[in-house]
Amino acid sequence: MEKHTLEIKNLNVETDGKRTVEGVNLTIRSSEIHILMGPNGSGKSSLLNGLFGHPSHKLRGGIILDGDDIAALSTDKKAKKGLFLSMQNIPEISGVGMLNFLHRAYRELTGTEGVSILDFNKEVGERAERFGISREFLKRQVNSGFSGGEKKQAEMLQLLALRPKFAFLDEIDSGVDVDSLHKVFSIIEALKKEGVGFLLITHYPNILKKITPDFVHVMKGGKIVKSGGEELAREIEEKGFEN
Repeated sequence: MEKHTLEIKNLNVETDGKRTVEGVNLTIRSSEIHILMGPNGSGKSSLLNGLFGHPSHKLRGGIILDGDDIAALSTDKKAKKGLFLSMQNIPEISGVGMLNFLHRAYRELTGTEGVSILDFNKEVGERAERFGISREFLKRQVNSGFSGGEKKQAEMLQLLALRPKFAFLDEIDSGVDVDSLHKVFSIIEALKKEGVGFLLITHYPNILKKITPDFVHVMKGGKIVKSGGEELAREIEEKGFEN
């Protein structure tokens, strides 16, 4: 299994002239699960928007993937380098079939023309069903008419199909029913074993009931103010963020 390292170095993000992220340093390696916690408005989503090149977010600092600084690359090129983002508010793409969307994305990411759409459909469908995700998702339009839980499952289907080096999941545990939540975290655990590194953003300390992180970071006022292990999330669950 190939190992990868992603280093976020002294990252600053400005939104509408306001500094929303300041001096963030973070290193994520293959097969690590990091949880980034913090109250609403602490800069968690701004960090992801800056990392992936949202046009309203001005980025300064380094994003070093396996020794190469990819900070200046466009969003699609960062994706082709192996970064995956699941946004808090997942968009719908009417008129675009999920299977065609994923097949095209897979070919772009891997640089191969060799996998037919029929073989891809069979492989991804079987992989999805192992985690309780219906093959019917592949026949639908991308997130169109999906419930909140279905959208999160669709994001997991994309992860299973594309197998990025690093996945950034924003509020993957919010607005999701219990059954969908179980599927989401079973897939995260499985992909961790396959070498995917994760940064999970949440403001719910009870995420620990679903997954055991390698590292926990607390963000307030645009800065990471404390890092530790799962005991830090348990401390927040007991005492809140103000402490």
